[in-house]
Amino acid sequence: YFPGDTVVHRLDPRTKLILTIVYIAALFTASTWSGYLLVFLALVSVMVIAHIGPRAVLKGLKPLVIIILFTAILNLFFTSGDDYLFHWRFIKITYTGLKNAVVMALRVMLLVAGTFLLTYTTSPLSITDGLERLLSPLKKLRVPVYELSLMMSIALRFIPTLIEETDRIMSAQKARGADLETGSLIDRAKALDNQVDELY
Repeated sequence: YFPGDTVVHRLDPRTKLILTIVYIAALFTASTWSGYLLVFLALVSVMVIAHIGPRAVLKGLKPLVIIILFTAILNLFFTSGDDYLFHWRFIKITYTGLKNAVVMALRVMLLVAGTFLLTYTTSPLSITDGLERLLSPLKKLRVPVYELSLMMSIALRFIPTLIEETDRIMSAQKARGADLETGSLIDRAKALDNQVDELY
C-alpha cells in the first residue's frame, strides 16, 4: 500500500472494488486489439492519476514471470489449427497458437497490474471494510460475510510479512556466499539448497 492523497486514493473502497470487477470483466470480454488497447489505456490513466510508477507495477509482476511464460508456452505449442507458422516433427506452431499465447500473457499481466492498483491505493483495512459493506446484503442469506472479510484481511496483512521474510532469507544466503543471481533456475535452486544443508 502506497499512501497518497489523490482522487484514486480518496475513492470509497466499495467503488474501487466494483471498478476492479468491471475492469476484469472488460479485460476478459475484449476480443480485439483495440479492446486490449482501451483496457491498457484505462490502466495507465489510473496509474498516472494515483502517481503509481510503472516500476512498482513491473516489480510486482516479476515473481509471476514463470507463470506467464508457462501459460504462453502452453498456448503456443498446444493450440491446434491448420495455419502453421512452423512445423517440424511433433513441434507445431500455428498462427492461432501464437495469437493465443500473446493474448493470454497480455491478459494475465493486465489482470495482475489492475488488481495491484487496488491494493497499492487502498489499505488492507479499507479493502476489508469495503468488501464487508459490499457483501452485507448476503447476511440475510446467512452467508458469513464478516468471517470472509476477516480471512481476506488476515491474508492481505501476511503477504508483506512473507515477502519480507523471503527477502531476509535470500539476503542471508547471499551473505554466506550463495550465488542466487546467475545461472538457470535449477542452478539457483541447487545453490540455495546447498546453503540450507550447510546451515543445518
